[in-house]
Amino acid sequence: MSDNNKGPRDNRWYLSLMAPNTKGEKFAWLDPTSIYINGAAFNDLLDDLCNDLDANSIDVVAGLDAMGFVLGASIATRLGKGFLPIRKAGKLCVDTDNSSFTNYSGRTQDMEMRLPAFAAGTRVLLVDQWVETGGTMHGAVQLVEQQQGVVAGMVAIVMEENEQTNRYRELYPCVTAILPGTELQRQCNSQYLESFETYDPARVFPV
Repeated sequence: MSDNNKGPRDNRWYLSLMAPNTKGEKFAWLDPTSIYINGAAFNDLLDDLCNDLDANSIDVVAGLDAMGFVLGASIATRLGKGFLPIRKAGKLCVDTDNSSFTNYSGRTQDMEMRLPAFAAGTRVLLVDQWVETGGTMHGAVQLVEQQQGVVAGMVAIVMEENEQTNRYRELYPCVTAILPGTELQRQCNSQYLESFETYDPARVFPV
């Protein structure tokens, strides 16, 4: 990793690697997966997220389909926990529980989880790449509670601030790479990062 890419360890330098949407309104407004491509960036992201988690309060890590699988499986490995995928409906070949939710684009969708996935009382950490309206996360909470599990917390690169996500922060331990109350959080709430103005894909390339 070159010095141009990696700044002081405490400034969460990797967030400036995220790419803007270039395909229009039907897609998410940014792409955090550019962080994952770069080994140093991905490892620093995982360090920051895992440092704020209490592994003793978590029994299993659940990742939300699809990009929550990347973060969720990586965090589960770091914490020494099992990983549970929560899928879009119709993907699993075993008995499932289902729930409905409204996603960030306003569409109603269904998601599913294997049945049974865990014993009653299991503490489940929910992980997604990005929490915008909170609808997808709501569907995951429903699935965990339908099987008498306990939501141990939520993890994402960012939670945008709205009535639903503010409620999550009241109810659960929530860990995010972009910290609430910061300038970056305010930029995310407006769905535009100043780093987009100087975004260069070549900065992401592994060295």
